[in-house]
Amino acid sequence: MRALSRPHLLLALAICTAPVSAAKAPAALVLDNDTVRLEATPAFGGRILSWHLAGEPNVLKVGEDAIAAQPRPSWSATAGDIPYLGHDVWVGPQSQWWLHQDVNPARRDAAANWPPDPYLSLATTRVLAHDARQFVLTGVDSPVTGVRLRKQVSLLEGAPHSVLVEAEARNVRATPVSWDLWFNTRVAADTRVFVPVRDADKDIDLQPATDAGTTPPRHVWNAGLFVLTAQSADSPLIQRGKYRLQPSAGWMAGFVGHQVLLIRFQHQPRERIHPEQGQIELYLDAPSYARGQGLMELEVHAPYRELAPGERMHAAERWTLLRYDGPDELRAQREFLCQHAQRLQLDGACAP
Repeated sequence: MRALSRPHLLLALAICTAPVSAAKAPAALVLDNDTVRLEATPAFGGRILSWHLAGEPNVLKVGEDAIAAQPRPSWSATAGDIPYLGHDVWVGPQSQWWLHQDVNPARRDAAANWPPDPYLSLATTRVLAHDARQFVLTGVDSPVTGVRLRKQVSLLEGAPHSVLVEAEARNVRATPVSWDLWFNTRVAADTRVFVPVRDADKDIDLQPATDAGTTPPRHVWNAGLFVLTAQSADSPLIQRGKYRLQPSAGWMAGFVGHQVLLIRFQHQPRERIHPEQGQIELYLDAPSYARGQGLMELEVHAPYRELAPGERMHAAERWTLLRYDGPDELRAQREFLCQHAQRLQLDGACAP
C-alpha cells in the first residue's frame, strides 16, 4: 500500500481522531480532477488544508505541529485559538467578536478581539454531501456570534483549474445579529501577492504591529497594482502588520514557486464594507532572517449586514491555480498577469 503524503497523513489524523459526532465522515474530503487537487477536513470548523496543481506542492500554509499535537480540539466559550491555519471562515468585524454574548462575560467586558469564535473555528462540522465534484458541510450553532456556518466547495465544469468556495451564515438567535463573512486563506510569507489598488493614498491603510522586536512590512505600489511579500534581511526583527485595502477590482494573486493562486470575488464599494475592515486585508508575520518561516493571510470581507432571526447571507470566492515557469521577479510576474488579464477578467493587472 502506498504511504500517505504529509498532507494526506495530517488529514487522516484530523478525521480519524475526531469526536464521535464526526465518526461517519470520510477520512478526507478530496476534490481532484487531475488538474487541481483540494483536500479539506470536517474537523476544525470544516477547513481546507491543501490546494495545488497536480504534481506541485501545497500552496496553503498549514499548522502541521498544531494538527499533530491537538487533533481533537474541544470547543467552548473559554477555548483559545489553535493555529491549524489553512483556509478558514470567520465573521467580522473583529472588534465585536465577543461583545454580543453572555457565555464568556470576561471576554465581553474586556472587548476581546482574540481568539476568533471557537464554535466556528474549532467545532467538528457535519458532512451533508460529498461526491467527486463537491462537498457540503454544516457547522454548529454558536452562542458567541449567534450564527451557524454552512460551507460548500465545488469543482467547476469547463474550468479545470478552478474551484468555487462558498460560505453561508444563518442567524440562529431570536434577535437580529450584524456581521460580515470573512474568508481567511493562509500562505507562506514569501508568497508575492498582487492586488489592484487605484489610489495609493486613499486605498492602502497599514496597521503596523507595536510589539517589541517587530518592524512594519514594506509594500510596492506602481500603476494601480499593490505588491507585498516578506523581505529578506540580516536582522533579528519580525516583519508584522496588517494592510487594509480597498481594491479597484475583485481579485488578488499570489505567486509561489511554479504556481499562481488567483482568488476572485465580487467587488464591493467601500460603503458596503464595515469601516473597521477592508474588503481585502493582508496580514504578514515573518522573521526578516527567515521569511519562509512566516505566514501571510489573504483575507476577503463580504458586505456587513444585519440578519433577522433565521435570515441567511452568502459569500463566495473562486480559486484558480495557474502554472508559472518564469523568474521570481515582480516585473515578470506582473507581465504574466497582464497576459492573462483579459481571459480571467483581471482589471488593473496591466499598466496603463
